Amino acid sequence: MGRKAKISKDMVLQAAFELLDESGISAVAIKPIAAKLGCSTQPVSWIFGSMTELKKELFTYSAGKMWDSLAGEMEGKDALDAFFISGVHYISIACDHPNVFRFLNIDDPVQSIGEDILGSQSIFTQQMNAQSVEALAAQFKDIPKKRIGKAVQDTVIYTHGLSVMMMWDNYRLPKKEACHMIFDMGLKMLSEIGIDTKGMKFSRLYHE
Repeated sequence: MGRKAKISKDMVLQAAFELLDESGISAVAIKPIAAKLGCSTQPVSWIFGSMTELKKELFTYSAGKMWDSLAGEMEGKDALDAFFISGVHYISIACDHPNVFRFLNIDDPVQSIGEDILGSQSIFTQQMNAQSVEALAAQFKDIPKKRIGKAVQDTVIYTHGLSVMMMWDNYRLPKKEACHMIFDMGLKMLSEIGIDTKGMKFSRLYHE
């Protein structure tokens, strides 16, 4: 008789991620995960102990899946390009992986996971906002950092709102059009505080 394949934590997380991506967090449960892996429910339960623990790790795993490629996309880019690339990347997640986007950025973790894992974090305090402000302030030293921070925050809020709309099929524009809207809003916000954006081209940032 052949040996049964050992079920690892990564295998469980990948199966859970596929269920999340296909059908949303409500579809992530021990039986469907086991069915995807072709095993009994026992190894899935044993590895994580509870669905709350599994979903907590799924949150981190899913965030990595969605964001790990961004560093490569931004490598070698100046602060302006990097800022716009991050915005296009954000809305692309909402368009291409709406269920994952909702789990990471919309759902209340107390309801979707069973525990408040975000604490005081919000769309207003995300790390990428701070990184964009620091990079732009370093490149445009003659513009007060506070003004840059306000322009970045306003662009991020607009991007988040449009991304939420793009998450739902009934409100969807073509993805490229939505990305262009974010680009245009970012140009407007940054130009208004004195940053020269004349050399920026949407074609440099968006690749289908």
